Amino acid sequence: MNYTAHAPAVWEPEFAEADNCLLSSDQCVVHAQHYFVKGLIEIPVIGSDEVFSWGVWVSLSRDNFSRTADLWDRPGREAEDPYFGWLTTDLPVYPTATLNLRTHVHTRPIGERPYVELEPTDHPLAVEQRTGITLDRVREIATAVFHSSSKER
Repeated sequence: MNYTAHAPAVWEPEFAEADNCLLSSDQCVVHAQHYFVKGLIEIPVIGSDEVFSWGVWVSLSRDNFSRTADLWDRPGREAEDPYFGWLTTDLPVYPTATLNLRTHVHTRPIGERPYVELEPTDHPLAVEQRTGITLDRVREIATAVFHSSSKER
């Protein structure tokens, strides 16, 4: 019931060797100028208690990234106001690009990935987040993602 992106769309494999770049399972820095956190876009599955999740990367300002890092292991961090960010994951199953959709990143308790709320637009991903998807749509996404990752091998 989920799909996760390994890195932000701007990440290049050679960045792994650079001193001013970092990619962990939760945070990313590119050339000490671009800052990203990994979060979840959660979509309710209609007619069930299940949620489909996209594990995505969102860019944050330097100040908001620093604040996130400072609070990373601090109890109560979920009381933080949401941070503005741009979606930096291209999800392969939408007819229009998902890159650079406007988001709000909500910090959750320690050990939980942030919740990524898309601004309410008419983009199909934002509509799905607001209205939910069917189990058939989950299957359609799984098939598309599987075929997309098979082609990359």
